[in-house]
Amino acid sequence: MEFSSGIASFITFIQVFFAVIIGLYFWNLLKTQQGNKSAVERESRKELEKLQNLRKISLSEPLAEKTRPGCFGEIIGQSEGLKSLKAALCGPNPQHVIVYGPPGVGKTAAARLVLEEAKKNPSSPFKDNARFIEVDATTARFDERGIADPLIGSVHDPIYQGAGPMGMAGIPQPKPGAVTKAHGGMLFIDEIGELHPIQMNKLLKVMEDRKVLLESAYYSSEDANIPGHIHDIFQNGLPADFRMVGATTRTPDSIPPAIRSRCLEIFFRQLMPEEIGAIAANAVQKISFTLAAQGLEIIKKYATSGREAVNIIQLAAGIAVTEGRKEIESADVEWVVNSGQYAPRPEKKVPAEPQVGLVNGLAVYGPNMGMLLEIEVGAIPAPSGQGKVVVTGIVDEEELGSRGKTIRRKSMARGSVENVLTVLRRTMDVDPRDYDLHVNFPGGAPVDGPSAGVAVAAAVFSAITGIPVDNTVAMTGEVSIRGFVMPVGGVVAKVEAARHAGVKKVYVPADNYQEMFQDITDLEVLPADTLKEVINGSLMTRGLEKKLVIGGQQRETLGSGNFVPAAGATVTGEY
Repeated sequence: MEFSSGIASFITFIQVFFAVIIGLYFWNLLKTQQGNKSAVERESRKELEKLQNLRKISLSEPLAEKTRPGCFGEIIGQSEGLKSLKAALCGPNPQHVIVYGPPGVGKTAAARLVLEEAKKNPSSPFKDNARFIEVDATTARFDERGIADPLIGSVHDPIYQGAGPMGMAGIPQPKPGAVTKAHGGMLFIDEIGELHPIQMNKLLKVMEDRKVLLESAYYSSEDANIPGHIHDIFQNGLPADFRMVGATTRTPDSIPPAIRSRCLEIFFRQLMPEEIGAIAANAVQKISFTLAAQGLEIIKKYATSGREAVNIIQLAAGIAVTEGRKEIESADVEWVVNSGQYAPRPEKKVPAEPQVGLVNGLAVYGPNMGMLLEIEVGAIPAPSGQGKVVVTGIVDEEELGSRGKTIRRKSMARGSVENVLTVLRRTMDVDPRDYDLHVNFPGGAPVDGPSAGVAVAAAVFSAITGIPVDNTVAMTGEVSIRGFVMPVGGVVAKVEAARHAGVKKVYVPADNYQEMFQDITDLEVLPADTLKEVINGSLMTRGLEKKLVIGGQQRETLGSGNFVPAAGATVTGEY
């Protein structure tokens, strides 16, 4: 009995001992957890206090924010683009859109305002709670393993989730991307041309399906531990019914055809100097300063976008403030322009008077941006059939590369000059081989493309015959060796540039002619089918019929004015 009682007492002691040990362990663990929780709470309170103190600090609103358009009337110079954007997005069936245009002309602001305008339309599918989600394609990075994709969405598999509740349970966790956040609203992708090809292809699939289908090796439809909403996401996809507005400063040919075919393309043009001046004047008014008239003219000369104009004003105003002035002087603006190394706008005006061998061509140098391009030709008699041709100011060769191969070819501008020499011999009874010809494209910027063909032909014909070219006429179009004027690109931008340069008459290819050109009151736009039409209408041959002798042969032509023919060409008759 005593032995049994001793064993029972020992067992009881052991039980009590371990009970005390376990109790102390859990008491210490609970105390540690409470201490950790208290420490976390104290740290959280400190961080919250820091955040609140940081939020109390705010600097003045940047001038760029103050001048951001708040209504359509404040978006200057883009009436045609806004009209197209409204037509594409404010109706009962909004479309995906790509907006082309130079930086700082209001593409992002226009997209925001159009969404708000669409919400007001009862027939529009955009509801009052439709969201505007903005994504910058240059920073929209993704992981090829599908761990992270802020644009399309991704799945966080348990192996990547760590100690999270779903990771410990072995449950894959879907993460919605911008396309899902924009569901029922608008997804604005800035610089869409910079989007990675893989993401571009994924985006195309989402745009067609209007949902995002996700996959994971850790998902099983039979797993009862997976929550119902995750089952629904994997089986039905994340909703992604949105309308995309992509903005880019690139040209259309640099955007993949697959995305272009699914979108309407809208073009915002470059701002004119007067429009730049209006934006600058508005910025000056916003900061309660005054601007000297000469300073405004400098801004109009150097700023190419509204953003540049605002930046110049902001820096010039800073100079004035440091010197205790409320007026921005022209010297302040000049200093900003020089220190910022701004280049003057490529704005050219028509020559003051008609000249032999000088023609106003037209060119484009960016998305929907046109300019006047002077083309000058000098002709010097050479031994019969031994004349040489020198072309300067153009791109000599161009290199084309795609799909792992590179092709080199002679520049289209040089090929256009050679076409001109052939067509003049065939259709205009002029033999350029009897002259040393120098064709020059002044201005410093490399020129390429076939659209200067008619201008080169008119300049060469003028230089050889000595007939001056009307200085108020401009022209664009490719010339075939049969003497026809072929269609070219960017005609609308070229016509607009000609109007601002002071041109009174423009010849464009007949295939490029549009009815809208008839609404232009201060400029006559004429369609041309053949080179003869352009030369007859652009050279100073008004009034009387004359006889022009070229290379010893007599030609019939019309002429007016006083001029000196090139050597080897004589003119009979009165002018």
